[in-house]
Amino acid sequence: MLTYNFDDSKRPLYEQLYMLIKKDIEGGILMPDEHLPSKRSFAKNLGVSTITVENAYDQLMSEGYMYSIAKKGYYVADIKDKNKIVKAVRINSDIKLPEPAKKYIYDLSGNQINPDNFPFSIWARLMRETISRDKNALMTKSFCAGIKPIREAIAAHLYSFRGMAVDPAQILMGAGTEYLYGILLLLLGKDKLYCVENPGYKKIFQIYEKNGARCTYADMDESGITVDGLNEVKAEVAHISPTHHFPTGITMPISRRYEILAWTNEKKGRYIIEDDYDSEFRLNGKPIPSLQSIDAGGKVIYVNTFSKSLSPTIRVSYMVLPVELANKYYKELSFYSCTVSNFEQYTLAQFIGQGYFEKHINRMRLHYSRQRNMVMDSLKKSGLSKRCSVLENNSGLHFILQFDTKKKDEELKQLFEKKSIHMQPISDYYYKRTDTQHRFILNYSNVDKEMLDKTFDIIKKIL
Repeated sequence: MLTYNFDDSKRPLYEQLYMLIKKDIEGGILMPDEHLPSKRSFAKNLGVSTITVENAYDQLMSEGYMYSIAKKGYYVADIKDKNKIVKAVRINSDIKLPEPAKKYIYDLSGNQINPDNFPFSIWARLMRETISRDKNALMTKSFCAGIKPIREAIAAHLYSFRGMAVDPAQILMGAGTEYLYGILLLLLGKDKLYCVENPGYKKIFQIYEKNGARCTYADMDESGITVDGLNEVKAEVAHISPTHHFPTGITMPISRRYEILAWTNEKKGRYIIEDDYDSEFRLNGKPIPSLQSIDAGGKVIYVNTFSKSLSPTIRVSYMVLPVELANKYYKELSFYSCTVSNFEQYTLAQFIGQGYFEKHINRMRLHYSRQRNMVMDSLKKSGLSKRCSVLENNSGLHFILQFDTKKKDEELKQLFEKKSIHMQPISDYYYKRTDTQHRFILNYSNVDKEMLDKTFDIIKKIL
């Protein structure tokens, strides 16, 4: 009977037994076709459980060191042909991972959300209720556009919050807006010329370009992207953020919105992708209607996400397709699976449907209004307000500081970084760089007074 001694290492017993038998087979101590003990007798002899021996035997057989014969037992395999044995090897690949994002002591341009503001207790309770109540639904493959309850909840929210009357069948769920942009390229075609705003969020341009679409950019004026700009670059699809443009903060006035809508109707095949990413946080004044709500020609594709309103780590986004494109999606692309987990869809549907989302938005509006006032007070007390002006509008979670300095933007940015201050200049978001604006983004969603006071003192000394 085979006998082995186990060591005191933290490795499981079955793994130790597997290694010991494997070593004896490779060393020729156990010969090909030699009969091995039964699991029960071997376990008894070693003083271990039958499961331990079974796991070790299973691993050895899967790697070709053993074989079994029904009603006869286990035998040592002939390992002369090494190619038949699948050995566990350590892969030494030369993969270069991207550098992790730099961490700053004073981050004024980050987009992180304070975890204290997320409604964890409510979310956890709704998740438990969902798991208890909807077990079968959670284990059923989701409809291609997303489960019906979440699309109905979003449709009701859009009607009450944005005045948008949409059919839930027009709504398509996706795990992040990047996925939705990919679907739009399939619906609209990669042969069209897509136009983004300049300055703008460069990731959108990169996504279109890496997906093989033609992409360009058009300059903006104080009211947003212009019809002349779109015509100049011969755009066919305009991807814009009319409610709160990033990074400038511009809100497109209603007159310009009608001009852009008129542009879509001048030629067949033109569309607008309306990115309404943080429209929930309008702190003052009446909200301007979304382009989708005043679109009579079915030319606007409305896109939004819960990344700003809840958390960037909740990768749940959605878009509202015009009827014609919705029918095209169901006819040609319904084989695509919904990329949002059923667990998140059902939980979020309850979160919206039971009124918690609206309460959360109202609470966060009040919180961000206080944050903004705190930033303005700190700016004034520091004396830095004498060396800069604040450019803002009534929505979003950031505004712009325009510094009174002769230093170029890149020089200022490097001076800030030396002091571990993260402040992004608007010039970083231009496709043709301009270094003379001296305008920097200040995101106040996750800053505290102590950090602000220190940061403003350092900036004042740098200036």
